[in-house]
Amino acid sequence: MKINPEYIAANVKTMSDKEIKTLLSQMSLADLIELWDYLEEEDVIRLFLLLDLSQKVDLIHELPTSQQEFIILQLSTAHIKRLLEEMEPDDIADFMQAVSAQVKEAVWNSLSDEAKTETRFLLSYDEDDAAGIMTPRYLAVQSSLTTAQALRWLRKNVSDVETIYYIYVVDKLKRLQGVLSLRDILLGNDDDKIETSMVKHVITVREDTDQEEVAKILETYDLLALPVVDGYNRLLGIITFDDVIDVIREEQTEDIYKMGAMGGSTVPYLESTVWDLVKKRIPWLTILLVTATFTANVIDLFKSVYSQAVFLVPFMQLITGTGGNSGTQSSTLMIRGLATGELVFKDIGRIILKEILVGVFIGVAMGLLTVIRVTIFELGLPFGEIMLRGFAIGLAMAFVVIIATLIGALAPLLIKRMGFDPTVMAGPLMATVIDVCGLTIYFQTVRIILNL
Repeated sequence: MKINPEYIAANVKTMSDKEIKTLLSQMSLADLIELWDYLEEEDVIRLFLLLDLSQKVDLIHELPTSQQEFIILQLSTAHIKRLLEEMEPDDIADFMQAVSAQVKEAVWNSLSDEAKTETRFLLSYDEDDAAGIMTPRYLAVQSSLTTAQALRWLRKNVSDVETIYYIYVVDKLKRLQGVLSLRDILLGNDDDKIETSMVKHVITVREDTDQEEVAKILETYDLLALPVVDGYNRLLGIITFDDVIDVIREEQTEDIYKMGAMGGSTVPYLESTVWDLVKKRIPWLTILLVTATFTANVIDLFKSVYSQAVFLVPFMQLITGTGGNSGTQSSTLMIRGLATGELVFKDIGRIILKEILVGVFIGVAMGLLTVIRVTIFELGLPFGEIMLRGFAIGLAMAFVVIIATLIGALAPLLIKRMGFDPTVMAGPLMATVIDVCGLTIYFQTVRIILNL
């Protein structure tokens, strides 16, 4: 039976600890997170103390930073120590990087000497690099062991590691020599040497590999864990797929923010101060404001054209809006293709050809619809005049869509080629660029056709 988090939150003050503990023990992590959103501050610690230890560890890892800090500051030193003993080193390092100095000190003082060493080791790396998200706890054996010896060793040490998907083979200097799965060991003969069963070609990443690249490698090779090595091929730790899920979520959040012309900070909205939100938004708004002046300059430049043909003014928004949407559609497809590795710069020739054809078809369709729109809008004029105006504006629309489609496709590729993040060429920035190009094409086309 599914436990309703709202029901517990609404009745928590009238329920006994035993009743609450029974209900909490039956709840999934997702339900616990939902429950915490409903709880009043005075009930948070009471319910947290009633959780099983494993539930406490899982929950505190998922809670927003402010709630993590509140809980830690309310717990006794002994309770914090028990909690940290159950946490993985990489989770402790992430926690230490996120919390305030006061909470960081309380956590650090509660760590065992071994945990301090592991945490200090992880914190020495950049949090966006492979070594910053790895765990130093893994299973590794030497190639000289037999299958039976390795299995006995694994039974003694398996409780100390985060995952047992893979067993790595190292030499006396901890240099990575190979890898094998637990299944390989279980199916092997007792007298078989590990070196005869291991896979010698191991997919690895260096300690300074960007976390986004790590996620792509794990996905490409369909791995459950990925070893991290240094320049001497010494095994430093492993990155598990659950850590990469967090990375993917963070990277997607950053990309979405950038596509909306905001800074790429991944701090949750409710955790951000007003000033944080202002700092996130105002730089790009300033850039967009400056680029928008180019649009104003274009309009001013062609004042002589639309002053002679006022009927052109209502269609300016139609032209820029459709062009901006076409460009944004193309740039979104390119950005996604670049992010997944489906597209690379060497595909640019095929992309140009395909987008030209797509732009022509869409441009002709939008142009014809524009002709119909102009015809309806200009009813009452001589038929020849209506058709001329409709042809001029419709042709301009077709050209704008074709050019916008090409710009939207090429800009992310070129920006990626130059080493920058292509997500900046989406959303408002793309629309602003298309506005300038679109209005120029629009006024030049109608000026030539209408002889203005």
